[in-house]
Amino acid sequence: MTTIEHLTERTPKLSVDELLDGFYPSPRFAEVSFSSYRPDPAQSSQAHAVRELEHFAARVDHPEPSRLRKLFGAKKPSGPAGVYLDGGFGVGKTHLLASLWHAVKGPKAFGTFVEYTNLVGALSFRKTVDALKHYKLVCIDEFELDDPGDTVLMSRLMRELADAGVKLAATSNTLPGALGEGRFAAVDFQREIQVLADQFEVIRIDGEDYRHRGLAQAPEPLAESELDAGIAEHFAADTVAVDEFGALLQHLSGVHPSRYRQLLDGIDGVAWRTVSTIEEQSVALRFVVLADRLYDKDIPIIASGVPFDHLFTDDMMAGGYMKKYHRAVSRLTALVREGQKGEAS
Repeated sequence: MTTIEHLTERTPKLSVDELLDGFYPSPRFAEVSFSSYRPDPAQSSQAHAVRELEHFAARVDHPEPSRLRKLFGAKKPSGPAGVYLDGGFGVGKTHLLASLWHAVKGPKAFGTFVEYTNLVGALSFRKTVDALKHYKLVCIDEFELDDPGDTVLMSRLMRELADAGVKLAATSNTLPGALGEGRFAAVDFQREIQVLADQFEVIRIDGEDYRHRGLAQAPEPLAESELDAGIAEHFAADTVAVDEFGALLQHLSGVHPSRYRQLLDGIDGVAWRTVSTIEEQSVALRFVVLADRLYDKDIPIIASGVPFDHLFTDDMMAGGYMKKYHRAVSRLTALVREGQKGEAS
């Protein structure tokens, strides 16, 4: 029998310790490895990226001599302090970043760019540095380049961690085909971090979005009159969060994005009534965070209202935050395909 809950009735509390304990790959990437990544034979850069990351993992586990030993003639480190995976949506960057995390012995941290900025907000910058500087590896997924303040903050954090000897790995959120096949993200990244730029190896990963590769377009939304039957059909014996879309957006404004992961605890699927185009930028950006957490947890979706390719306005899809919105549409499309068609996302 289906259990119905409502995200609008949940207000999770999260301690600082719980924030720190949550920096590991999501369930979607809990079991991935370099060997489970399937490079596209038509894209040689994908297999090349696997080899480079395997070598980097070995260097993290077997680091070069410390500065003290170098004073006495030890060899200068031959590898980069960090790696940066640059590529479009759905080419497997997060899979590879999580594989790197799994391949390296701890202590280590894995989180999205937004989760690290939330951590700084919860702890303060200095306490965040103190908490992470003893780690061997810090992985930052979906490095954002559309918010100057957060980008400078994260650049400073990465610089201080690198100075403490922490190895770093990051992925970009480049849109395929944008400004020279997406390569501008690597250039912007290097410009923002300045001092770290020459310490990072940029690994380009080409390819098309695997979530859409060879698959049909997302199914049409259900009619409002079909939603209850759809819940019973697609989520039998599951716990489903059923919410009016407008009420959910309003509720998200009162829940800090650092808590969205816990907002979804115990939920097997979501059903949204009367999805509509989001008109306000601040509301849209909060919703992008929820979309990422839904995708992390592999929570299928069914919905009525507008299709997800109309979730954000045309201005948003072409504006300064376009990469966030395109990523969200890609991921939500995969989840609704899973929810309504039973196709793996």
